[in-house]
Amino acid sequence: MGAILQSLGRTVIAGVVLLVILVLLANTAKFDHAWGAFVMRYLHVLSGVMWIGLLWYFNFVQIPSMPKIPDEQKPAVGKVIAPTALFWFRWAALATVVTGLLLAWMNAYIGNALSLQRPQTAIGIGMWLGLIMAFNVWFIIWPNQKKALGIVTVTPEEKAKAARVGMLTSRVNTLLSIPMLFCMVAQQNGGL
Repeated sequence: MGAILQSLGRTVIAGVVLLVILVLLANTAKFDHAWGAFVMRYLHVLSGVMWIGLLWYFNFVQIPSMPKIPDEQKPAVGKVIAPTALFWFRWAALATVVTGLLLAWMNAYIGNALSLQRPQTAIGIGMWLGLIMAFNVWFIIWPNQKKALGIVTVTPEEKAKAARVGMLTSRVNTLLSIPMLFCMVAQQNGGL
């Protein structure tokens, strides 16, 4: 067991194997449209947990902690931790959007949701908030973080401005994540 847990890759593979075993043992899966939609919803939630988890890590942990870290230790965050976290952050955002759109398409409510028609108003609002947030990740946060972290060479003034824009846009996404998550849950539970 120790060998599995020493490697993230082996840990994830073991988790997938455990999931398959549980599904097979439950023996309730009918591999039909409903099963496919369920699997897509699971992948959507899994991606979303990674995306919003990293968003909240940045906003609740990393950003507030940076002023407390001695200057000589900050390169470890800026050169190692932040780029890796941002990699998973942006790809989790894309995976969440893709799986969410596929799920809406599979269940034939994508048009109603995106046009905010009943009975898909709540999920539609959640989808639009998620799309705005994903746009922010890929087209505002990531380009500015590349400058702020020194992945792209810019002047010190541009670096400081990019860090501020990236942080403020990340805060916008944190703000939007609260009603977005509510809308996602509300749709399934009769809210809104």
